[in-house]
Amino acid sequence: MKNRPAVSRSSEEQGTEPRKRNPEESRKRLLLAGMSHFSRFGLGGARVTDIIAEAQMSHRMLYHYYENKEQLYVATLEFAYEQVRLSEVALHMNEMKPLDGVRRLVEFTFDYYVEKPEFMGLLSQENLNGGAYITSSKTIRAIQSPLLETLADLSARGVEDGTFAEPFDPLHLYIDIAGLCYFALSNRSTLSAVFSSRVAKPAFLKERRQHVVKLVTAALTNRNPPA
Repeated sequence: MKNRPAVSRSSEEQGTEPRKRNPEESRKRLLLAGMSHFSRFGLGGARVTDIIAEAQMSHRMLYHYYENKEQLYVATLEFAYEQVRLSEVALHMNEMKPLDGVRRLVEFTFDYYVEKPEFMGLLSQENLNGGAYITSSKTIRAIQSPLLETLADLSARGVEDGTFAEPFDPLHLYIDIAGLCYFALSNRSTLSAVFSSRVAKPAFLKERRQHVVKLVTAALTNRNPPA
């Protein structure tokens, strides 16, 4: 069983002076706390009382934003996807040379998973739900389109200037990149136990990052791929 962290009580519960209210800041604190707890315990296991305590707000404030825990969970998923997509947009891949753009996306994806393990945790938890809550969100589906459009642009420009051997399917490429980055990181504990303890060490992560970059870029530029 996963250990639950000690949580502080809200200012209302402590009887202290509450901080000056900033609705957007309060909502962000709530969603960040939601990521922390939902990524570890899932929708069923996470406790609303723990989430609002970490966010330093009251039940009343929580229900000002969301009617129930399921709404908070969906909003947390949407927030998590929005953050990663905004970070991808900030890369300005459309301004890069095609191969540089793909290479940067691979590096970014790997680094993001390393630095934001709660994002991987949310993905794992939602997959246990069969993707039911992501499917219900129009927001999450909508924010995927710009990334695929950017990859399609890189593909077209790369073929035109001779960098890429042939066009690639943006969706397939994204799944390839995400899968190659995600698996080794999300399964570090079992991989290190079964194969080698070095899998869990920082040096291996550096090796793995370089390996994934080489693998993806080589696949796109290979003029004689295996049949």
